Amino acid sequence: MTQHSNDDSPQDHRPQDDEGQVGAAEASAPAGSTRRRKRPEPTPVQRALGLLVRREHSRKELTRKLAARGVDAGEAAAAVERLAGEGWQDDRRFAESLVRGRALGGYGPFYIRAELGTHGLGAEAVAAALDSYEGDWAANARDLVRRRFGPAGPGDLQQRRKAADLLARRGFDGDSIRAATRWDPDD
Repeated sequence: MTQHSNDDSPQDHRPQDDEGQVGAAEASAPAGSTRRRKRPEPTPVQRALGLLVRREHSRKELTRKLAARGVDAGEAAAAVERLAGEGWQDDRRFAESLVRGRALGGYGPFYIRAELGTHGLGAEAVAAALDSYEGDWAANARDLVRRRFGPAGPGDLQQRRKAADLLARRGFDGDSIRAATRWDPDD
């Protein structure tokens, strides 16, 4: 004959320690639930791909971000090289994307050229990316001035100087600055 306990609760099949106690983590979890399995550590290629699906990165930037996440420098370089070989990472595509984004954000070619230089791109790649931009730098400068000073533009000499300073800080050339600060709003 089998003995039954006085209570009608089902048997507890959770792991117990040497003294018959259920572990703290298991005791707080419901009897039928399973514990979450720890995910395996992502490979350097998986980490790099995770960064690339969010936005374009230069090789230099991607390698630096992987190293900051604890990936060995050699493994990071190999992962970036592999992704570049498979077309996931492309410095040309990155540079063109950065030029478009910064130009739309109100930055001029000098600022953008300097920023591209910080990403480890060569002079030819930087020039090609800036040449691929199909917008008008002078029109971008005028739009920025209109956003900051209203549709009539800078009215007096002091406002024109402020507008010119703004455009110079944003990396526009002298011709674009003159065109943006001395235009006729009726054009």
